[in-house]
Amino acid sequence: MARQKTRKYSVPALDKALNILEALSQSRVPLSIIDLAAQLGRTRSEIFRMLDNLEQRAYIMRDPASGAYSLTLRLYELAHTHTPVDQLLTAAYRPMYYLSQAIRESCHLSVLSRDMLVVVAAAESPEPVRLSVEVGYRVSPLLTVSGRLLVSFLGKAEQQHFLQSDPVYAAMGGRRRTALRAEFLLIRERRYHMDESTRRAGVDCSALVGNPAIGITAALGVPFIAGGTNAGKEKGLIPLIQQAAGEITTALGLTLSTR
Repeated sequence: MARQKTRKYSVPALDKALNILEALSQSRVPLSIIDLAAQLGRTRSEIFRMLDNLEQRAYIMRDPASGAYSLTLRLYELAHTHTPVDQLLTAAYRPMYYLSQAIRESCHLSVLSRDMLVVVAAAESPEPVRLSVEVGYRVSPLLTVSGRLLVSFLGKAEQQHFLQSDPVYAAMGGRRRTALRAEFLLIRERRYHMDESTRRAGVDCSALVGNPAIGITAALGVPFIAGGTNAGKEKGLIPLIQQAAGEITTALGLTLSTR
């Protein structure tokens, strides 16, 4: 598996600019130069030219009345130059490849698209006999381990809306619905889900990728072959699956916070 790189070089000016942008992003109100200097542990003169440069590049704006600074939509514009799926595929390629090589099982990446779970990427096991899921495969989320993982991390209103319109949920009895909601809570606590597959013999495992707090999530799934070399060892491989999911999240520039 790929290891996280250690920091080798320091770029003070870049650090200063990023610290300013991060401070402004975390504040609910515009911040004055005095506020920023206090938060960042720097003098006004140290950050004045950086603020001026960021303003000239349209990353921040200064209120003419109060003199306080706030973010513009420039970062949002840059972030949306490429689609989230493009970024996800780029970030997932290496971690998925190394995971499939390490555990000798195929893996795939899925996202929720409206009312369906869609497989957007896959990495094949190096074994001659392997189980894989085709890219583009679509299925009702509640019928899969990855789908239930992603539904469990939807916001309360969004999850309720999904369940009300989902035919699989509509066909469930009261006891099964109660059990499903309890399952959602356990999944949110663990950040992964492992269960018997509803589509075939064998166990499926899926780990969360992304940050539910900002609505960017995917599921890194591993379908274990029934009777294969990993039979009975699936739980022991969960840390490796979670590590790969974490590497994809980090490559996306996201943190692992939840809501």
